[in-house]
Amino acid sequence: MNTEPPHQLKVCSYNIHKGFSAMNTRYLLREIKQAIQLVDADIVFLQEVVGENLKNPKGSEDDNHFEYLADTTWPHFSYGKNATYQRGHHGNAILSKHSIRSTKNIDITHWSFSQRGILFAELNCGIYLLCVHFGLFQPERNRQLSTLLETIKNEIPVDAPLLVAGDFNDWNRKLDRVIVAESRLREVHSVNHGRVAKTFPAIAPMFTMDRIYYQNLDLVEVGDLSGNQWEKLSDHCALNAVFQC
Repeated sequence: MNTEPPHQLKVCSYNIHKGFSAMNTRYLLREIKQAIQLVDADIVFLQEVVGENLKNPKGSEDDNHFEYLADTTWPHFSYGKNATYQRGHHGNAILSKHSIRSTKNIDITHWSFSQRGILFAELNCGIYLLCVHFGLFQPERNRQLSTLLETIKNEIPVDAPLLVAGDFNDWNRKLDRVIVAESRLREVHSVNHGRVAKTFPAIAPMFTMDRIYYQNLDLVEVGDLSGNQWEKLSDHCALNAVFQC
């Protein structure tokens, strides 16, 4: 097992909207899989991933998204169940080309009707990963951010490489200002372009929902995955970045 950090690390973050198009008119999981495979990221942070759908046969692509999406491209993966309902559940997932040493899901639910989580993983090469999906309302996001910052402070070595990515629902950038002020994290688009990326809705992005934050890594390149190919898939744009380790 290789425990040496890679020289470069390509990262992608994407809210896949449970495999449906923006208006829930088409089921596009196969097309989403093809799109993220073309990005060829080393680490993929996913939100709104179906972990079980009792309407479909066990082992089908519609029953378990993260195993279907990982397939042969990402041999290592982790899933954190957030929202549960009568027919199944969905949550966050991390797909990785590098082996995962440990993983856990942190429940950050503030109200029962808005079940949310932070998926925590440590790679064998020493890189820490946090995949987040915060709530729609400011009070719950404030509490969820406090949990995120406490987790970083208490559970991640200060000199360790760290990536925090996902859907923050932070359309007014209140969380971003706190993150930058109270931690060593920096956001990839802000560093390269002076502002966070607009990622929602994918067809005409107006709101800054999705982010990739990092520390103890060198940022090489930043991109947002938008345009004709992507706007037909989820309601969110995907983000990607390349780091030097």
